[in-house]
Amino acid sequence: MRDLTQGKPLTLILMFTMPLFIGNLFQQLYNFSDVLIVGQTLGVKPLAAVGSTSSLNFLIIGCANGLTAGFSIVTAQRWGAKDYKGIRQSFATSIIFSLLVTIVLTALSLIFLDPIMHLMSTPASIYADAKRFISVIFTGIFASVAFNMLSNEIRALGDSRTPLYFLIIGTVVNVILELLFIIKFHWGVAGAGWATVLSQVFASALCVIYIAKRVPVLHFGLEDLKRVKAEFTNHARYGLPMAFQTSIIAIGSIVLQSALNSLGEHAVAATTAASKIDQLAILPMMSFGITMATYTAQNIGAAKFERIIKGVRQALTASISFSVLVGVLIIVFGQQLVMLFIGHQDMRALALSQTYFNVVGSSYWILAILFIVRYTLQGLGQSLVPTLAGVAELVMRSFAAIVLARYFQYFGACLASPLAWLGSTLVLISSYVAAIKLLHKMQRMQEQVLESADPDQQSSFIKTIEETYRVTVNRRSFERDLNN
Repeated sequence: MRDLTQGKPLTLILMFTMPLFIGNLFQQLYNFSDVLIVGQTLGVKPLAAVGSTSSLNFLIIGCANGLTAGFSIVTAQRWGAKDYKGIRQSFATSIIFSLLVTIVLTALSLIFLDPIMHLMSTPASIYADAKRFISVIFTGIFASVAFNMLSNEIRALGDSRTPLYFLIIGTVVNVILELLFIIKFHWGVAGAGWATVLSQVFASALCVIYIAKRVPVLHFGLEDLKRVKAEFTNHARYGLPMAFQTSIIAIGSIVLQSALNSLGEHAVAATTAASKIDQLAILPMMSFGITMATYTAQNIGAAKFERIIKGVRQALTASISFSVLVGVLIIVFGQQLVMLFIGHQDMRALALSQTYFNVVGSSYWILAILFIVRYTLQGLGQSLVPTLAGVAELVMRSFAAIVLARYFQYFGACLASPLAWLGSTLVLISSYVAAIKLLHKMQRMQEQVLESADPDQQSSFIKTIEETYRVTVNRRSFERDLNN
């Protein structure tokens, strides 16, 4: 376990981010291996079938995983405040809440699968394969939620390495099973789905064993379970907005996928392959953002306001610098990487993939800012503004899909992501600036109060913390500082 409230901010952020980045890389390799193996062994149409379901997959599973990410912020705050009883209660609540949501999502996704696929204008030539693949994925929602929930809780305690190890093992299992199911058993695209689900079950089991043997702070008992009902509201305040935000973004992706489907198989195949490269390219920026949620949550729990400001500033510099470099690389070499998926057999799809990289790669710097700002605000406990930013993403992505794709064809569709990133960032910036100013103010108040013996001043400061972040962990941390 790692305490992110002590030591040099940038060093800690980088040390936490690197395992997280590699872990996210292997998480993407679950889907990457699906596309690579399906494209090379089954052909372009099965590849397009898998790709046509990616936004729908993101809607359902992304919603559940956003929920668990929100729960882990509560755990991280309590870890920063050294509130071990609260950590156990948070973990127990996360498990029960995740189980209930999983049951609901699994039922709804399977019941309404056909109407949604028709609404997305899934091409008839790939409809059957697309349904086979996504039906298996939705049947295994429980595996994805379990692994992400357990991994997020471990990371909330400052350990980003252990989930990485389990992801690596899970990815290897996924590739082995996929080759076995597709090549040996001839299960087609359904084999790719079952390989993904079973490998996530295996990785989840590893997390359970690790927590049971090595993480006693997460060992909850009957008394902690009795507090679950009382904890639901607090966890819902963090988890539901993040789940809703992810869902809003995913709906925009579904609208865009519908536009791509209407542009034909070449556009779908090009985007399916190019988006996998794109997802790998943005992982470091995403990892910086996720790190800032844990870093900020732990430090707000410890009432270390100036430390949050310094860490965010340094993370922004590092992430933007990387985004410029990777943007250049993906524009220059992206098309060669796409050939790994579709070879030289579809020159039209290759040409379209270069258009995708030119548009998206030149806009990565916006995404770098977005990730840092959004996750920092979420770590501070703010949920409304990030949700509104998600609405802005939906509006901008839908505008590109409905209007720009109609008049500018594939180029217009490619503008969806950069416009969505820009719209979301513009919504977040004002709240981010206000939050930084407030942290400066609270730091000055804290310094004055710690130097004063005036009970009224101390009480006023505690009230300010509670009204601003509505988390009692800050009060405990501040009172501990006063006693010291």
